[in-house]
Amino acid sequence: MKERKHEIISVLLMTLLSFLPAYYTAPCLPAHAGSIREPAFAGSFYPDASGQLSALIKQYVSQVKPVQFNRPPNTSLKALIIPHAGYVYAGWTAAHISLVVNGDRFGRIIVMGPDHRIGFEGCAVSDAAAWETPLGRIRLDPGADRLRQNKHLFRAIPASDRLEHSVEVVLPYLQYFFKKFKFVPMVFGRGQDLAEQASAVLDRLVDQNTLIVASSDLSHYLPYQKAIAWDQGTIESILTLNTGKLKMRENAACGKVPILVLMDMARRRHWKPVLLHYSNSGDTAGDRLRVVGYASIAFYGGSDMKNHGGSFQSLNEHQGQTLVKLARQTIAKKLGKRSAEVDADALADPAFQMKRGTFVTLTINQRLRGCIGNLEGRDSLVAGVERNAVNAAFHDPRFSPLKADELDRVDIEVSILTEPRSLEYKDGNELISKLRVHVDGVILQKGPFGATFLPQVWEQLPKPESFLSHLCMKAGLPADTWKTEHLDISTYQVQYFEEEK
Repeated sequence: MKERKHEIISVLLMTLLSFLPAYYTAPCLPAHAGSIREPAFAGSFYPDASGQLSALIKQYVSQVKPVQFNRPPNTSLKALIIPHAGYVYAGWTAAHISLVVNGDRFGRIIVMGPDHRIGFEGCAVSDAAAWETPLGRIRLDPGADRLRQNKHLFRAIPASDRLEHSVEVVLPYLQYFFKKFKFVPMVFGRGQDLAEQASAVLDRLVDQNTLIVASSDLSHYLPYQKAIAWDQGTIESILTLNTGKLKMRENAACGKVPILVLMDMARRRHWKPVLLHYSNSGDTAGDRLRVVGYASIAFYGGSDMKNHGGSFQSLNEHQGQTLVKLARQTIAKKLGKRSAEVDADALADPAFQMKRGTFVTLTINQRLRGCIGNLEGRDSLVAGVERNAVNAAFHDPRFSPLKADELDRVDIEVSILTEPRSLEYKDGNELISKLRVHVDGVILQKGPFGATFLPQVWEQLPKPESFLSHLCMKAGLPADTWKTEHLDISTYQVQYFEEEK
């Protein structure tokens, strides 16, 4: 009886999908092989034979005319917006990412698409081990598991894995241009302030080795000329990073939430968007009575972390995880327990000789268990992490020393700091306006009183007023001191790494 019920639901679903225009050709439902997510739209949105698929992308690339665009100086590619309609409609525009791919290699690509078919709150993050396309298998990055630990925002939704096309359709383009990488598949549903919350959490995953892709088409089913005019307004909102305007704009883009996530991150990180190409289905394979718009947009940025003396040398994920393992090994040795040894050659990495402030944070079941660090670089990253790991575990005055039976339950996070910079401001209102939520760590000082909050604290205290009040109390001052008195305020940024388990 249960099998018959599933049969009926599948038939109804396929019948409903058959009424959609050609831009949404009905999928062949995948037959999952273990934890491999097999292609659902090969043979409909794009060819199901690898040779034919590669040849088609190559054909579209050959049709891309070299154009001059204002790439910001001293920057590199950080993110892309790519359309996800059937290749016969949007392939020409999608192929324009070839203009900005110059041998770039990314170890991690985060692909964000919108939900078209299921209807859910929050964001679906696949828990498959890998996704398959005709061009090969792409393994999931460990970042997908880390995101799903935040159950308030992210969870696996098997129906979305099976039926949604917005992530799958852009993968062959990425495989064609970037070759080997791991990826994080994300499908966004509904939710108030979802874009802002998700972008703040995604900051944890983004480093110099990460590319972000927002998968989206633009307006749907307007007449040709009206679509062009309407899409131009949407593109202008994106290029000016006007998230407020885009939020209010109806029929702007099916992937509005992924685009807003990207725009929010771009504003914080000072990335600059550049339009690569625009078209609509009336320019390619559809009539001009009801068209769908498409755009390819690239985002450029410099080093993600700046300080007064110049660029901060970011660490990649492997280097970050080496420091996290070093912290665990150091604590384990103090407790007389065995731990995976960190390779001596890995610790000889020249990047670890940088002198930067470091913090080591310990949590158990997402509750703080110790956090100690130094704000300025007194010695190498390796020495700083070793010292602060011991201090966080055994010398944080707020907690009793860590016990041996707690070690296996501890999660470890290592933060690398830029040099603090003094923040000038006139009054409390200006102070609030100058603080960058989810970006700035803050140091507060008044005479002998002082305290700091890492940028990670914004996740618990996202309003600047509350952030500053709690920081005043941490320093031993009345909560409203930031309103009534002038304080010495400095800010810094961090790159931080959570332990992979």
